[in-house]
Amino acid sequence: MWVSPEDVLLAGALWITERANPYFILQKRKGHGDGGGGLAGLLVGTLDVVLDSSARMAPYRILYQTPDSLVYWIIAHGTSRKEITEHWEWLEHNLLQTLSIFENENDITTFVKGKVQGIIAEYNKNHDVKDDDDTDKFKEASAKFRKLFGMPEEEKLVNYYSCSYWKGKVPRQGWLYLSINHLCFYSYLLGKEVKLVVRWADITQLEKSATLLLPDVIKVSTRTNEHVFSVFLNINETFKLAEQLANIAMRQLLDNKGFEQDRSLPKLKKKSPKKVSALKRDLDARAKSERYRALFRLPKDEKLDGHTDCTLWTPFNKMHILGQMFVSTNYICFTSKEETLCSLIIPLREVTIVEKADSSSVLPSPLSISTKNRMTFLFANLKDRDFLVQRISDFLQQTTSKIYLERELTGSLNSSDDERTFNLNDSSVPTATQALMTMYRRRSPEEFNPKLAKEFLKEQAWKNHFTEFGQGVCMYRTEKTKELVLKGIPESMRGELWLLFSGAINEMATHPGYYEDLVEKSMGKYNLATEEIERDLHRSLPEHPAFQNEMGIAALRRVLTAYAFRNPNIGYCQAMNIVTSVLLLYAKEEEAFWLLVALCERMLPDYYNTRVVGALVDQGVFEELAREYVPELYDCMQDLGVISTISLSWFLTLFLSVMPFESAVVVVDCFFYDGIKVIFQLALSVLHANIHQLLNCKDDGEAMTVLGRYLDSVTNKDSTLPPIPHLHSLLTDNGEPHPEVDIFKLVRGSYEKFGSIRSDVIEQMRFKQRLRVIQTIEDTTKRNVVRTIVTETAFSIDELEELYVLFKAEHLTSCYWGGSSNPTERHDPSLPYLEQYRIDVEQFKGLFNLLFPWANGAHSDPLAVHFFRLLDQNGDALINFREFINGLVKKLNTPDYRHYLKLWNQETKPKEENTKELPKLNQTQFIELCKTLYSMFSEDAAEQELYHATATVTSLLLEMGEVGKLFSSFSRKDHNMEVKSQPSMCMQDTDPKTTQEAGSNGVFQQKDQSNTFVHADLEHKPSGSEEGKRDEENEELPPMHDIKLEDSSPKDTGTSSAMLISDDETKDDTSMSSYSVLSAGSHELDEKLQCEDIAEDTVLVRSDNGSDWAITFEQFLASVLTEQALVHYFEKPVEVAARITNAKNVRKVGRPTLSTSDYEISLSG
Repeated sequence: MWVSPEDVLLAGALWITERANPYFILQKRKGHGDGGGGLAGLLVGTLDVVLDSSARMAPYRILYQTPDSLVYWIIAHGTSRKEITEHWEWLEHNLLQTLSIFENENDITTFVKGKVQGIIAEYNKNHDVKDDDDTDKFKEASAKFRKLFGMPEEEKLVNYYSCSYWKGKVPRQGWLYLSINHLCFYSYLLGKEVKLVVRWADITQLEKSATLLLPDVIKVSTRTNEHVFSVFLNINETFKLAEQLANIAMRQLLDNKGFEQDRSLPKLKKKSPKKVSALKRDLDARAKSERYRALFRLPKDEKLDGHTDCTLWTPFNKMHILGQMFVSTNYICFTSKEETLCSLIIPLREVTIVEKADSSSVLPSPLSISTKNRMTFLFANLKDRDFLVQRISDFLQQTTSKIYLERELTGSLNSSDDERTFNLNDSSVPTATQALMTMYRRRSPEEFNPKLAKEFLKEQAWKNHFTEFGQGVCMYRTEKTKELVLKGIPESMRGELWLLFSGAINEMATHPGYYEDLVEKSMGKYNLATEEIERDLHRSLPEHPAFQNEMGIAALRRVLTAYAFRNPNIGYCQAMNIVTSVLLLYAKEEEAFWLLVALCERMLPDYYNTRVVGALVDQGVFEELAREYVPELYDCMQDLGVISTISLSWFLTLFLSVMPFESAVVVVDCFFYDGIKVIFQLALSVLHANIHQLLNCKDDGEAMTVLGRYLDSVTNKDSTLPPIPHLHSLLTDNGEPHPEVDIFKLVRGSYEKFGSIRSDVIEQMRFKQRLRVIQTIEDTTKRNVVRTIVTETAFSIDELEELYVLFKAEHLTSCYWGGSSNPTERHDPSLPYLEQYRIDVEQFKGLFNLLFPWANGAHSDPLAVHFFRLLDQNGDALINFREFINGLVKKLNTPDYRHYLKLWNQETKPKEENTKELPKLNQTQFIELCKTLYSMFSEDAAEQELYHATATVTSLLLEMGEVGKLFSSFSRKDHNMEVKSQPSMCMQDTDPKTTQEAGSNGVFQQKDQSNTFVHADLEHKPSGSEEGKRDEENEELPPMHDIKLEDSSPKDTGTSSAMLISDDETKDDTSMSSYSVLSAGSHELDEKLQCEDIAEDTVLVRSDNGSDWAITFEQFLASVLTEQALVHYFEKPVEVAARITNAKNVRKVGRPTLSTSDYEISLSG
């Protein structure tokens, strides 16, 4: 290909000149091609790989040089001699004569450069090459990656790194390529080539470790292998990217969402020093946005625009705090360098003024931001203040226009934006217009008891805090805020502060009317989720009076149903009812809904899906933390198997189901403020407090009793609520009660002992556990599918498992590189295991070519399409694993055709209701069938013998069709007579009803794949006009097939049989009469065929265009059975294991079918 001219200092180094003229030189890389160049060639090849030279991929090049210059310019390179020769000849014919006209060498150079760049521009324009940010060097690496590993254009390379791969005890220096779906490695050292390809979706463990010999190592584990990479220039960057790509793959396995590149990233500056791909920048931006959203609890679609160092003036302590400002589409946020000192969230919807203040030596580059609630925030020491103000102004303008649009949409619905009531249910049922706790709060007889006084003091402390630090979203969040949370949030402020700390207030403010619309749409509709919700409604906090009447139950029903309709992937999961009922006690319905959204989608990700993946992941994290923080107890807990039991019940309900209610809500307070680390801290504290009792436990039941007793004794002495009986305490034994434990002391103690647990460390541990959990779930699914289907097939368990993985891999490949149908339609985790993964016809073609014995020649794809239609029984253009295996079994097992021949001969057998007759083949379809047979035999060892047999059968069937055509013509002449029987050629009596049974029982599928041309392609009903015409023509005739042939017969009805036989056939001695062939082969049948009258129902389907040539499937099968070569071919056993092994390693051009886990190819050069 032509390349933008670049100068080359040493033209002869490591290159051999093959052609030359005064201006151009064609060169070949040493060591390329025949002979390999000996030792020098091996060394050059090794250098090219290690130094990432483009010569490895383009071993030919053309240089330009003026006669008196020492500088050479590369203007073209090529992967093959043919490609480079075309460019050379173009230069000789189009440029060489023109260059001789110029006098000045500089003019010649300018002309050549301009000409080459013009060719490149024209090529890009004609081939619609998109301009992107990727450098030429990276594009070259992408092309190299695709060529080396046979990847299609759709597989995008993200980055590549130099490293060593430990193959056995020998390190191989090469390049690690990280693409969206694969991890690949390539090395070429002294003639030894090593390739490695691993799917991200197959990785079970990815870790960075250090040993004495190898200080920096990345270990990649799959189900079958472990790969070790070392000697990285930047191991941290490499590992972070690998981690991110593996996470994307796990997410795809979990919810089937493929990766979509963000095209809205800003363009790189031309002089940008960092040479990274657009995809790498996209992934880096995603990672930063994810951390940003987690840090400030922002909605999941918020994208970080940028961040900068600055100082923030804090009026409460009169200081300038050093930290970072973050700007995104809808928010300005700040966090101090010292983590707990101060943080701030300013939604742009609240901002009124952004202005640059006057700079001074004390306050350089200040920026003032004012909000609607009359708060002003002063930032200073901003490096690029003008640019920052411009960005904020742009986002502010977008936000203002959004607010106006929302007001226009909701203004007619709501008279006031501040107060909304929900009269969404039937008017006879009261609705909750306020938090349920305020409606059911029962005061103790003494109105001013010490508990109420303490509650009053708490409220005052929070009011003072609001006065000093601000109230609402824009509040300064400091260490003092945390202290107040740990002392307990007052009952009256709980709902407001939960909304604030969880970030749910932002989503509620930006989605006015959303909950109302959702409730209206969802009420009265029923599905699996609503059934489960109804079943659990009365089990949700039944001890609380708020849920002992219809008002509380109805509010709970509305919130849960609305969320199930918002997020069908989750729908409803047990434990959601308990958490939601507590949210409703302290928040209004809409607020409770948005709190539930924050919990399920941000704060407890994947906890409440059908497989509780998030809770299982955190269970693994908890095990790791227990090993680190309570090592003396860890082994004992593992032996007892208690950790898995306690973690699910504690984490899923945030301790609400295992602690007294008034104590558990304090845990929820801390959780909304500090996130999941609070739950881990508290769980570790509970284990630590019971360490001695647990070490003495003999079984898991005893350990659970110890922990249950302890949690029952956790009390909240500050609670003003009347005591609510705790259901968990009823399940414990009648032993001596545990001494009371104060909840506030327990929480504070957990911060003191285990407060060092950091959120970012938890996220790192979650990644590691997510790989393990999701792969375990995938393995469980595979085992369940195989266990279900193993009794129905002749395959072994191991073979079925391998086939399942191939089947699933084909589905995943289509998710990566596209297919004819939407992947989300084919994968539904809510379906039974057998139907979770389904493939469409394009994916089936790939598997058909790899696994089926008849996938040869040009007719392989059409054959696959017809066979797919046959297997697709419900007609949804998708087949599941069971249907796929059933088809494979029918192809790979020997068919019992004689049994079906006997069935066809039983005319007296009653017709089954669900059977249907097989349609007949017309002449065009018969020709296609013959072509398919020849295509199938093209690579067989007995090819010539099979061709002879096919020619014989073809001649016989053509004669049968001609005779049948005469009968059909005769029946048309006498269509008013009732046809009883007619003379026929030698053929067994047949009965369509038994034919139908044979078709439904599968002989059609088993005997001959090619015959699916008839069964699949022709299954269409005739039009009404045709049916009417037939009825008028002959009411007395037997019922016709309710199937319209796809193609009418050829116009030239007199086509002779000789015209339908290929040249190969006519060369052979096949001129013997088809009748003699039939009589010669008839002895091979169980019953000798007799020349008898055939039944009335074998009259061929009449065509209105006058062409009635047709044959039946029975005729076709009986004729095939006369040729022993064909019988042997179709009865030949197939080695399934060998085909599966081959399928795992075969890589097709442009679209590889990669191994289910990973594969390695070692080639000697």
